[in-house]
Amino acid sequence: MKRFVRSVLTTILFGVFGFGACIMNFLIFPAAKIVLEEKKFIIFCSDFIYHIWKFFIRLLMLLRIIKLDIKNKEEIANIRNKIIVSTHPSFIDIVILMSLIPRTTCFAKRSLAHNPLLKNIIKSIFITDDVEIEELKSATKKMLDMGFNVIIFPAGTRHRRGEFPKIKKGAALAAINAGKNIIPIKMYTSEDFLFINQPFYAAGGDTVIFEIIAVGEIDISDFQSETEIAGKKHITDRIKQALYDVK
Repeated sequence: MKRFVRSVLTTILFGVFGFGACIMNFLIFPAAKIVLEEKKFIIFCSDFIYHIWKFFIRLLMLLRIIKLDIKNKEEIANIRNKIIVSTHPSFIDIVILMSLIPRTTCFAKRSLAHNPLLKNIIKSIFITDDVEIEELKSATKKMLDMGFNVIIFPAGTRHRRGEFPKIKKGAALAAINAGKNIIPIKMYTSEDFLFINQPFYAAGGDTVIFEIIAVGEIDISDFQSETEIAGKKHITDRIKQALYDVK
């Protein structure tokens, strides 16, 4: 019975989330784009998403669908103008992180930019993935130069605690190109929640605990004397060590 109730509540909440996304996509963001110049529009969209997603996460917590166990909440909330790399245990990781850290963007699937229900949201502040290297460098640097954070899941796929996926070099490349430091964040769940091939209504029988901790800044200046190829490799190794405690 408890599992059924949790599934119903989760379905309702994600229905609310979808309805809110439609309002943002068809009404709020198009209207804002007409009256605001580019920089103010980007900031408006970012702040709007931050507050809406914070409200959504609070609803999930209020109904005990999830619980956030944040080890250094104030430190995470005050991250500014950094590249954030994180583990990726759940579909809503990005919603959680962007509800905790203001003025933040991330990579989104390129196909979503052509989805009529989401394209105005995606095109507002998000960076589409599956792009050429120069476009990736340009897009991330643009947002970082505006003072935003950029979230990257370097594994590129959802995974559990104890799994060690291959780390891609995109975060290292973006950091070198923009000259910005990297903040690694470990995030894991007490059980699978919105994992790969898991339906959104599969909320389990108990509150899913998201354990979140920032584990120390990676200073890009430590690699300035290296070539780009060597720098990417060594920064990626540092990211792997920070997120997965392996060398």
